[in-house]
Amino acid sequence: MIIQIGYHEGMGSQPLFEHPACLITQLDVHVQEQLIAQLAPLGIHPRHFGVLSLLIEQDGLSQHQLSAPLSVHRNVMVGLVDDMERRGLVDRQPHPTDRRAHAVRLLPAGRQLHAEAEALVSEFEAKLLGGLDAAEARAFTSLLMRVCENAGLYHDIHPGLRASSGESLSV
Repeated sequence: MIIQIGYHEGMGSQPLFEHPACLITQLDVHVQEQLIAQLAPLGIHPRHFGVLSLLIEQDGLSQHQLSAPLSVHRNVMVGLVDDMERRGLVDRQPHPTDRRAHAVRLLPAGRQLHAEAEALVSEFEAKLLGGLDAAEARAFTSLLMRVCENAGLYHDIHPGLRASSGESLSV
């Protein structure tokens, strides 16, 4: 049985699983579940990986600057950073430009864990895109980047790191 939704004037209805929004949401759930499973042996969650990745890109971000791009409430971010600090992955230092904030700095153990996690994520991505040849995988990624850019999600600056004017936040 094919479920059809989305009748558009002048067009027939479109099967549910041909809607890009449906496909993207289905893929999103799959990717999230798989990332959780891939990172579990390292004792981290995708949010930890996100924090580590953001700090690899720009070390010394404040907890607030880490919260927004990961869609993590600031109170949850405090707990994540506490956990990572206890594990010796990061430390907090006075922020150089905001005396009310702390800069979260990546420690060598955090860099090592990120490298291990990055390898697992890359392995998963290779499997995920395994049905595509190298040129198709590059094209797929390029098209996803264009869709994200069109949606206002620019790949050069994570949305949570943009100031309201569209410029990056200073750290």
